[in-house]
Amino acid sequence: MKLTFLGTGTSFGVPQIGCDCAVCRSRDPRDKRTRVGAVVEWKDTHLLIDTPPELRLQLIATGVHRVDAVLFTHDHADHTHGLDDIRAISVRRGSPLPMYGPAEALRSLAAKFPYIFDETIRPLPGTAKPEGAAHVLEPGKPARIGNVDVVALEVPHGNMRVFGYRIGPLGYVTDAKTIPDAAFAQLKGIRVLVLNALFRTEHPTHLSFAEAIATARKIGAERTFLTHLTHGDSHADLDAELPNGVFAAFDGLQVALDDEINS
Repeated sequence: MKLTFLGTGTSFGVPQIGCDCAVCRSRDPRDKRTRVGAVVEWKDTHLLIDTPPELRLQLIATGVHRVDAVLFTHDHADHTHGLDDIRAISVRRGSPLPMYGPAEALRSLAAKFPYIFDETIRPLPGTAKPEGAAHVLEPGKPARIGNVDVVALEVPHGNMRVFGYRIGPLGYVTDAKTIPDAAFAQLKGIRVLVLNALFRTEHPTHLSFAEAIATARKIGAERTFLTHLTHGDSHADLDAELPNGVFAAFDGLQVALDDEINS
């Protein structure tokens, strides 16, 4: 299994428009954080998690040219508004790209991007449009996607729910404020965990660094990678102070997992 971080920044991205802080001016490429997304490659199945606004640039930068399905966590703009960029993928497939997620997120996306989901809206001759086929997931119920089983995990994010995902030895959870008991149970035995960490102080809809570290210790994965990072902390500073087994993710980071475990 290979996990590729496409983007690791908050909804503002880093550098942030109009900001002249040290992190926004940093020359360290790890401090350039586009909006959150990832690709999981396993058993000849390529899963894209979310479609952030910079999706085209992210896929080109990481050399990802194939996507077999999209897993949406929720329908906030920083996780979905690059959806039109799947046109290059669905055109090559010759069929709609399967898209999975919470029912309410898929309904919202169908309303925002009707030309992607409505089969009756056809492109003019000589033109093309992105095409997606929506599939609702239920928390805790395994779904076979390509050659792998995916389990959606429900976590709270303010007044909405977000789906994290268990994919074999990987747990991917972003935009969570807490991890409910049911989600903890589904994450038992994972080897790699991806978890959001927003500020050093508490936030009403996201885990703080302290909360994320405590959550990582409770789940007990061998390695935890923090994502959804702001311009408040440089990668070098986080790298120096995070505890053993916890790392700051960065755009383009690739993480390999042993396919033989939990396969």
